[in-house]
Amino acid sequence: MSCSALSQGLVFGKSEFPDRGSDTRMDRLTALMERFQLRVEAAAPEDANLLALAGADGTPGELLFYPAGTGRAGDPLFAARVSWSGESNPFLAALPEVVRFDLSADPEARAVVELIRVEVAARRCGAQSVVNRLGEVLMVRLLRDQIAQGATRPGLLAGLADPRLSRAIVAIHDHPGRVWSNGDLAAEAGLSLSRFAELFAAQVGETPMGYLRRWRLILAAQDLGRGDRVDRVARRYAYGSPEAFARAFRRAHGVAPMSLRAG
Repeated sequence: MSCSALSQGLVFGKSEFPDRGSDTRMDRLTALMERFQLRVEAAAPEDANLLALAGADGTPGELLFYPAGTGRAGDPLFAARVSWSGESNPFLAALPEVVRFDLSADPEARAVVELIRVEVAARRCGAQSVVNRLGEVLMVRLLRDQIAQGATRPGLLAGLADPRLSRAIVAIHDHPGRVWSNGDLAAEAGLSLSRFAELFAAQVGETPMGYLRRWRLILAAQDLGRGDRVDRVARRYAYGSPEAFARAFRRAHGVAPMSLRAG
């Protein structure tokens, strides 16, 4: 039987998914994953930055991720190269040098690693595509685990781990072009303005407006790289004029917006 094209994805009825506004914990990764598309490809161990290691009993025991480079971990059960499209992903910048994910605490993730091993060994039709997709599943579960753990240093991870701040951060990610005020974001978090500003600075390491500006300019650079006009990008992210946008962009990126525009 020859290989045939399969469906690109599964379609579910709307009732099977909760509304995004019903629980922001469902959405902490959504905007980041949409803007910085994740790609996981099987790789030789020496070229990999995602490694699954065996435990003492030979079954999957730990997942290691090296955000900034490759890792060295003996003979892994599974090795892959993880990359994101786009530049300046704030989530990656918040991750530690080595991310460790205890697979014994996540039976579903262990099962995914086992399935990858089966696919690699069997070398059946479409195995490479299956391995890549399963690698993406592992990465999402690893990132969820990092958010659940929080972080010992200020950054996006610590902010997303806080159930109050995460509501404000998700609102920024989902609606970057809205004219936000500190009061608006404090209301999203369900905090007083003073408590929100204090907690945001302590956990995220910058002011709410500073993070909003940085997120907008990251997205603006992506849009310009796709060929969007400077004036349209300026309006999209709530800048009063193209000139004001250009000044902010140059301060953040060190170049004029036109230098990034494709086409």
